[in-house]
Amino acid sequence: MFNFIRSIIFSIIMFATAIFFSTICLVTVVVPYRIRYPLLIAWPKLTIFLAKWICGIRYRIYGQENIPKNHAIMVANHQSTWETLAFLALFPHNCFVLKKELLQIPIFGWSLSLLKPIGVNRKKSMNALEQVIEQGSKRLADGHLITIFPEGSRMSVKQLGQFKIGAAKLAMQTKTPILPVSHDAGKYWSRRAFIKKPGTIQVTIGKPILPIGNSAAKLMSTVKTQIQTQLEQNENIL
Repeated sequence: MFNFIRSIIFSIIMFATAIFFSTICLVTVVVPYRIRYPLLIAWPKLTIFLAKWICGIRYRIYGQENIPKNHAIMVANHQSTWETLAFLALFPHNCFVLKKELLQIPIFGWSLSLLKPIGVNRKKSMNALEQVIEQGSKRLADGHLITIFPEGSRMSVKQLGQFKIGAAKLAMQTKTPILPVSHDAGKYWSRRAFIKKPGTIQVTIGKPILPIGNSAAKLMSTVKTQIQTQLEQNENIL
């Protein structure tokens, strides 16, 4: 019952502040990106803060020393809304690959577009792959960290979905290392449950995987295996 009440309070504040910050962000459209960036990530930071102090959802990060000083492609499993917000809050100038329909949502989607995400049409897989490579190359050249959830949609805690090869194709095209990132956010902020559960999310950043070879499928298989290993290792820690 207590978790239910906390979840209601959190959700009300979360959505109210989303509308407020999204509206404010739209005003910054004429401001250079690097100047408006701190405001654009203010809401994700606030939401992760509220999740901690209202719902008791904390996090612990391992392997931050593995993040390259220059650009990289971060590939992570997808379980929850938490990681989409936390990764924006925790990793500077993070650029997400997402379905373009999200950018068409009034106010929220419009403000989200100011973060320079890579919007793709998932119904046309070849088109989506071309967009990831074309736009991703530009974002990497501009110094962005790119985050890709290769499963495409949120999965259950104990399941890794099929990893699409877009991230591997982009890595090979641009000769950019892939950071395998794992987390267990779904344990506490489930993809379908309204109630948030208190606990500590384990986030692990593995060592960069170089895009060596000529097989995107093999590279993606290596990344998936590493993420699975990290998830299993975190289970043993608890």
